Amino acid sequence: MTEGNFVDYVKVHLASGNGGKGSMHLHREKYVAKGGPDGGDGGRGGHVIIRGNQNLWTLVNFKFKKHFKAGHGEHGSKNRSTGADGADVYLDVPLGTVVKDPDTDEVLFEITEHGEEKIALEGGMGGLGNWHFKTSTNQTPRYAQPGIPGQEGYFLLELKILADVGLVGFPNAGKSTLLSVITSAKPKIADYEFTTLKPNLGIVEYRDFQSFVMADIPGIIEGAAEGKGLGHYFLRHIERNATLLFLIPADSKDISQEYAILLDELRRYNPELLHKERLIAISKCDMLDAELMDEMKKELDVDFKGIPYMFISSVAQIGITELKDKLWQMLND
Repeated sequence: MTEGNFVDYVKVHLASGNGGKGSMHLHREKYVAKGGPDGGDGGRGGHVIIRGNQNLWTLVNFKFKKHFKAGHGEHGSKNRSTGADGADVYLDVPLGTVVKDPDTDEVLFEITEHGEEKIALEGGMGGLGNWHFKTSTNQTPRYAQPGIPGQEGYFLLELKILADVGLVGFPNAGKSTLLSVITSAKPKIADYEFTTLKPNLGIVEYRDFQSFVMADIPGIIEGAAEGKGLGHYFLRHIERNATLLFLIPADSKDISQEYAILLDELRRYNPELLHKERLIAISKCDMLDAELMDEMKKELDVDFKGIPYMFISSVAQIGITELKDKLWQMLND
């Protein structure tokens, strides 16, 4: 999947169908001069329904088509025949999609399960035919209800990725390289910051044909929680990850300080993120010799305060199998 096809935020215009009019028909047939009212009811207007689809990963289907309109209900007819309901419109979205009111930013509902359906806009009710209004004093009512108009409005669709593991780190920490090594994903990799501008997803194949999903979240910078850079667009994808994998390069000036900054950005954005399982991976460890690694371990044992960590190298394939084992254990404990 290319970055251009990863769409996680769209504004769409939706319109439900109008209800059909009730009929004012009066029954007429041979030898029945005054058969009375027999006008049927109008049909319901079509709903606009948002449906979860586990086979979708982005909102790219709404990149170019952003207007959706359901069908109108048909009018009632003679012999108390009810008009057909308008055709419903279904919008298939990936799991983790949040639907919001664009004016108030209020969350209307979320789609988190395959096949889950939520009505965004209900179609208008059909009007009653004239036979409903027949009384002892009004045997031939010559009126019926009009159908209720449908609704329309703008909605925001916002995707928060449903991945098992979310990669968290500063720009150029090696997240895309790690994802390319342990999954079949092909993210853009280069030796400069902000190579990744959109989240990338990959399937990590584990033993016995088991697997889990890993998301490479674009690099966080200090101040992201206040919206600096594209902070809010990046951080919202971390909310749905079950486990957070912090990736910090071994050549960082201060590994503990870098971890503290990342943790603080998550706390300021959403304190609940600190309750997620965490694992720290010190990347690019192929640059370290055994003696230097031992010294770093002594410092990190104190600084990380019980948070599990390990040394890995994506390029040299060091610690990758152990990393998969640890993540699988954390996801299934």
